[in-house]
Amino acid sequence: MRIALDGMGGDHAPAVVVEGAARALAQGPADLELVLVGRPEALEPEMERVGLAGERVRLEPAQEVVSMSDSPSKVLRRMRRSSIRVAFDLHKAGEADAVVSAGNSGATMAVGMVVMGRLAEVDRPALASVFPGLAGPTVVIDVGANVDCTPLMLLQFGYMGAVYAERVLGRPNPRVGLLSIGEEGGKGNTVVKQAYEYLKNSHLNFVGNVEGRDLFSGEVQVVVCDGFVGNVCLKLAEGLVATLTRVLRDEVLRTPRHRLGALLLKPGFQNLRQRMDYSNYGGAPLLGINGVAYICHGASSAKAIASAVRMAADSVRGRVTEHLAEGLAQYRGALLGDAHNHHNGGDQQ
Repeated sequence: MRIALDGMGGDHAPAVVVEGAARALAQGPADLELVLVGRPEALEPEMERVGLAGERVRLEPAQEVVSMSDSPSKVLRRMRRSSIRVAFDLHKAGEADAVVSAGNSGATMAVGMVVMGRLAEVDRPALASVFPGLAGPTVVIDVGANVDCTPLMLLQFGYMGAVYAERVLGRPNPRVGLLSIGEEGGKGNTVVKQAYEYLKNSHLNFVGNVEGRDLFSGEVQVVVCDGFVGNVCLKLAEGLVATLTRVLRDEVLRTPRHRLGALLLKPGFQNLRQRMDYSNYGGAPLLGINGVAYICHGASSAKAIASAVRMAADSVRGRVTEHLAEGLAQYRGALLGDAHNHHNGGDQQ
């Protein structure tokens, strides 16, 4: 199990990335190996600082560093030796089983799609994020890869999210919902209404429309939406958790009675923080490429990097890419003959 890790990606790279690599190797299975990709002069001192050495880690030189402001087109055309590109080249060549990066997400998605290619039946790859729910984790797809979507793309997201929920998160026959402005099937814009019909007639365990309040209930295991809405939901959730944490801390410190109560409730607060901590899942998988890639938050901690490495390894072991390809091929013979007919103006059988 060999994971290519972009050593130069992220707001706090390379220090935090190297710390995450060391944590992943310490916590992970014995067969886990890492390839740290980036500038040796930047990575080697950090590796020495945390004692990261041995047969299970090697350094792959890549002198070009993609900044957060670099456009995906620039990275594709002019930065053939960037750490992101080299990591995906290793994956394509079979020298790595997956790629993990906390760098420029647009560039990572573009390079991953160009180097690895798309799975058959996938119009556009999608980013999936795991939201903590009352009854277990919920996969939200797409959370930023595709701002404008067709109904057919939303159907594909439903299949990809269901396979991921089942194979990586252990949620058998996951319940799939379509994010809209009301639970009734007629609610939503034109794209959502058509996607509802596609999903309703699919082989998925589709339960209908869901609303924003359902993201954390755990009543559904997969929520389908376009990348614009999904990214707004993701950033809203992150901001809400940060705000509630700050409000609770301010209230706890306000009076001696509050401080005493907080002391008694400390185990409960710790459990809540653990359940709501996004770093337990590390990053968002880019589903629909012919490979395994995880894109982490730019501000990821060492724990989040290690979690992303673990999730990437779980995706490889769960043969998620193969199961996505099989599932997407199966749906074409059912509804998707009709969906493709509608999508292409009725000129296909």
